[in-house]
Amino acid sequence: MPIRQLSESVVNRIAAGEVVERPASAVKELVENALDAGAHRIDVLTDGGGRRLIRVTDDGAGMTRADLALAVERHATSKLADDDLVSIRTLGFRGEALPSIGAVARLTMVTRHASEPHGWTIEVDAGTKSDVKPAPLNAGTRVEVRDLFYATPARLKFLKLDRTEAEVVREAVRRLAMSRPDVAFTLAGEERAPVTLPAALPGAAGRLARLGDVLGADFRANAVAIAAEREGIVIDGYAALPTLTRANALGQYLFVNGRPVRDKLLLGAVRAAYADYLPRDRHPLLALFVTLPAREVDVNVHPTKAEVRFRNAGLVRSLIVHALKSALARDGTRAASTGGTATIAAFRPAAAGTSRGWDWRRSPARPGGRFAQLPQRGFAEPAQAAFDTGMPAADVREAAHAAAETEGEVSAEALGHPLGAARAQVHETYIVAQTRDGLVIVDQHAAHERIVYEKIKAALEKSGVARQILLIPEIVELDEADVERLVARADELARYGLALEAFGLGAVALRETPSLLGEIDGSGLVRDLAEHMSEWDETLPLERRLMAVASSMACHGSVRAGRRLKPEEMNALLREMESTPNSGQCNHGRPTYVELKLADIERLFGRR
Repeated sequence: MPIRQLSESVVNRIAAGEVVERPASAVKELVENALDAGAHRIDVLTDGGGRRLIRVTDDGAGMTRADLALAVERHATSKLADDDLVSIRTLGFRGEALPSIGAVARLTMVTRHASEPHGWTIEVDAGTKSDVKPAPLNAGTRVEVRDLFYATPARLKFLKLDRTEAEVVREAVRRLAMSRPDVAFTLAGEERAPVTLPAALPGAAGRLARLGDVLGADFRANAVAIAAEREGIVIDGYAALPTLTRANALGQYLFVNGRPVRDKLLLGAVRAAYADYLPRDRHPLLALFVTLPAREVDVNVHPTKAEVRFRNAGLVRSLIVHALKSALARDGTRAASTGGTATIAAFRPAAAGTSRGWDWRRSPARPGGRFAQLPQRGFAEPAQAAFDTGMPAADVREAAHAAAETEGEVSAEALGHPLGAARAQVHETYIVAQTRDGLVIVDQHAAHERIVYEKIKAALEKSGVARQILLIPEIVELDEADVERLVARADELARYGLALEAFGLGAVALRETPSLLGEIDGSGLVRDLAEHMSEWDETLPLERRLMAVASSMACHGSVRAGRRLKPEEMNALLREMESTPNSGQCNHGRPTYVELKLADIERLFGRR
């Protein structure tokens, strides 16, 4: 077939396929144009998920009559002062956005520039342009897109349900709203209730307020400030505590020079920074903003500008990892406030008629119940034994009185600590501590697991993990494949004080264990390591794989649930938690403690 020149209409539709994949793509392009025009307020209205109508109204600079006529021509833009495509300082610069939308839909633009006596309008219907005509408008620009893809019916078959497309539009607006907290946004349509995001104050407080409006109050309450700078590259934003996570990575928002992106390099850096805090099936919530000179990043490597390419990708990645790790280490002793909120909610009685919560009608003490028939006696009488649920596993009050003349002297000193003073151990698993303004419930195994893990890491950085030689080597029987994996990594395991060697075809001999773990179940530890190694991704860095070994060892070397602790052991554990980095969560991302404020407890009993 001979080569031929395509018609202008076909070229425009091909360009539309690159730029306008779905209604959300058109919304993104139009909102970016409004932001580049200096808008302070942007209103977005959709109908049919954007298929029937998209209307974007802004109060930006607007366009003159001549500019409006050029705006719908291909490769025409006001966002490039010269022909330098390397230094892009605007969100959008591709000239084919508006004409591409007009090639597959009915496009109407009304705009007014401050220098014009009135507004102007132009229409583009499936690529056919009308003349520029006068139109009423106070200021800014209003763009309407009707019957999207009506000129290319085949594209309509690939669109999802209206509700699904509306949700994608909502997500596109959310991303742009997070990047510009100084701009007010309104999103409305028949598919949803109107969403209004007022303009926030400048600075970090305004940014956190906007992120809280978009990501929710839980994110705002559990956000950690991120800040780092090196060689002209600035990283800032907010990340949630490791105890506030999601089952997918959709809660990770990344921006480069104000542009929302889904870049694999940046997402990989986030995973690396949280590798020491979260299991593989949990993902953090964060909003990171990368700012760097325009010439240091290429934003034109993807048709929708969803990905970017950095001149010095290694520096950007390392800076992100450093910034996140530093911030998480700084606030690592905090636990997510959602744990306390959920605990308080669990105490509240459910609504009448529901099957959840306490119901007086099911109580043995109700009128006619079996306890109601008991003779009326005092609380000191034997009848009260019916209500006795047993004593705590360990009670600190007696020991506290024995060590001091008055309970007030003990409380004055111990309650000054962040995690307070241990008062009891319940179910031989949880430590209940009293603070000045509430109480703390600690998971003793999770807390000690993090402490041991951090000790192993610290020992590695100094002189290595000290070993203790077993008097009699422990023989552990395994599958031959597991034995091969363990023996192949014997040198790596030796760095952590774990010395083992092959013992026949289907077993290994464990000869040395880390001394800081004390007496442990060596065979259980070896089996866990073999199981984890079978799932290792060999592309992971060696450090990540070794940290997984340390995590398994810490789990086996920590205080187990079900062990009764002495009062001094409980308080010692609380003090170690306060001085240990990242003690707010265990190695698996679970919280180590839950804090209940006295004010919340008083609300439960109607005191507030």
